[in-house]
Amino acid sequence: MLRVENISVRCGVATTLQDVSFSLGSGRALAVVGESGAGKSTLIGAILGLVPCASGQISWHGAPVCQCHPALVMQEPRAAFNPRLSLRRSVMEPVVAQKMQPDLNRLDQLCQGLELDTGLLDRHPSEVSIGQAQRVGILRALIAAPPLVLFDEPLSALDAVTQKHTARLIAQMQMQEGFAALIVTHDLGYAAAFADDIAVLRAGQVAEYGAAHAFVAAPQTAYGRKLRDAAFALGALEHVA
Repeated sequence: MLRVENISVRCGVATTLQDVSFSLGSGRALAVVGESGAGKSTLIGAILGLVPCASGQISWHGAPVCQCHPALVMQEPRAAFNPRLSLRRSVMEPVVAQKMQPDLNRLDQLCQGLELDTGLLDRHPSEVSIGQAQRVGILRALIAAPPLVLFDEPLSALDAVTQKHTARLIAQMQMQEGFAALIVTHDLGYAAAFADDIAVLRAGQVAEYGAAHAFVAAPQTAYGRKLRDAAFALGALEHVA
């Protein structure tokens, strides 16, 4: 269980997160949504220990989050890899870092689940499409079987067709692997379709937090209703409500 308890993050005199709290259990997906500048990426940095908290506590089953070796899927797929290394070497970096025994059967199974040809891994990042690079990024995140995976805008660099395909693959892999998924996204349609719960960040604070289906049916705040109605107007929730 990931617990984020009343954390605040300050940058100079500005407060970027204030009294943020939520929890995330194994096998569940929490989507953190909000407009640009709301503090979503800062939250991921705080969970990973890359951004210091001025107050509050973040833990995984009562221990520091770093002890569970959380994985991160970044927004820009190609930028997430060393351009000089083959994708195969990059994928295996978490296994090497954690001094684990390489499991080629697991690699093959994950590639199959992500619809990746294992031969693709012998290429370099510049030699694959954006969609392929993002799926390889997910592969690298899952290779060491982390219990917690953080997704930072995992679909935003992809075209609409690839977005839908990748979203389904992420959901399928979560069901298969059973990891806890925290998904930062500005796409409320994606959040509502694939997350169990939604946390709405506004100006560094949690404006609304609860079950995804309940949020879509009846947001509890004016800001939540604004986000929901805008998503309906754009057609992003037409298959969710």
